[in-house]
Amino acid sequence: MTTAQDPRLDPRLEAFEARIARGEKIEPGDWMPDEYRRQLIRMISQHAHSEYVGMLPEGEWITRAPSLRRKMILMAKVQDEAGHGQYLYHAAETLGATREDMMDALLSGRAKYSSIFNYPSLTWADVGMIGWLVDGAAIKNQTMLAGCSYGPYSRAMVRICSEETFHHKQGKEMILTYAAGTPAQRRMAQDALNRWWWPSLMMLGPHDQDSPNTAVLSRWGIKLKSNDEVRQEFINEHVPELLEAGLSIPDPDLRFDEASGNWIHGPINWDEFWAVVKGNGPMNRARLEARRFAHEDGAWVREALAAYGARSQAQAAD
Repeated sequence: MTTAQDPRLDPRLEAFEARIARGEKIEPGDWMPDEYRRQLIRMISQHAHSEYVGMLPEGEWITRAPSLRRKMILMAKVQDEAGHGQYLYHAAETLGATREDMMDALLSGRAKYSSIFNYPSLTWADVGMIGWLVDGAAIKNQTMLAGCSYGPYSRAMVRICSEETFHHKQGKEMILTYAAGTPAQRRMAQDALNRWWWPSLMMLGPHDQDSPNTAVLSRWGIKLKSNDEVRQEFINEHVPELLEAGLSIPDPDLRFDEASGNWIHGPINWDEFWAVVKGNGPMNRARLEARRFAHEDGAWVREALAAYGARSQAQAAD
């Protein structure tokens, strides 16, 4: 039953959806349904938090990098992730969200971020596997989002995707080097793959039938592909490359289906996925504690910026 308040009766909705159908970008000052705005803020802020928390598993290895070259690459990568978070927080601010509210939601545990960053990075090979698999999965999602209907999000993704491509390549190069290295290096690369393979598949989201937001995100051009479609693309690309490197995929049910041209994976442990999403992963508490410490430790920077801004305004008013 519809009512006078039913948003589907708003005449502006038809024009809004017609613009999306024509491939036009929706910009911050344009009319948009409240639900479109809410979904974007939820999605973009979650994405920003993921970039922000995502600095932690690799950042803790900067001081232990095995060479100056590897250290420089890793430092550049971690700085890139911080920049991605900034782009995305700015994109969410164009929708009316405030940085303070978004940060408070993250630090209080109310906001979500990518489940994969709640797993530990135990060896240096994990840094390479994160680059190859985690950033490889991220690129699949982000390339899709570069074509989304909201202009600021779409444009931020273009820059982010180019940098994530570098992250992906450096991780792949590192693992290929180890896979062709000494027996100890090969064991380390295989161990990292064993631990990161399934979380990488999970980070692309639950199966389509268990993803309650997919329908509305697809309808309004925010998501152009479903979770399962993106996951299949990721598997089809990465399985042959990992096998060619001499590594074994930790999935006894994995097989190539000639009819569809797809690699078919075994059952995903969604109980583990939901446990991590709900805060019970191996590193959930440690990640949030690290972010809270960084936030509190950086309070003097925010206070200095506020004092500088107030002084500049006062001088301009004189």
